[in-house]
Amino acid sequence: MRQQAHTRRRLLLALALLSQAAALPALAALGEDVSTVESDRLQMKGEVRLVAEAGYAIHEIHTPSGTIVREYVAPSGKVFGVSWRGPTMPDLRQTLGSHFDELVAAAGSPHGGHHNLVVEKPDLVLHSGGHMRAFAGRAYVPGLLPAGITADVIQ
Repeated sequence: MRQQAHTRRRLLLALALLSQAAALPALAALGEDVSTVESDRLQMKGEVRLVAEAGYAIHEIHTPSGTIVREYVAPSGKVFGVSWRGPTMPDLRQTLGSHFDELVAAAGSPHGGHHNLVVEKPDLVLHSGGHMRAFAGRAYVPGLLPAGITADVIQ
């Protein structure tokens, strides 16, 4: 019985991710240039707040639904990490850009946890979880982390 429920949840997660694949093309994303943050803001119909940190910047997008998406930008101008928290999932195709296909492939393979998805590959690390009205996650490209900055800053 538990195995059937687990399989059903995995299938629902995979379907949700695939439905996002039919969304608009990616405008800005993980690994892209900082100039794409404005495209994200427009697509999400949100407001941006810039937070300067030592060695990187955070562009925090507040969406009308209450979800907060943070894009972490290195001094080189590349988005090295993203995170989200709120009642709705952001458009992961947009948020992850070219890394979205890796997420879809990982969602189709077995993974632990009922409401969690973990992808740990050399060019993408993603942790996503939650349930209806309470989603959270983060993703980053290890090779884009600025010198002296660890993935722990991506929250």
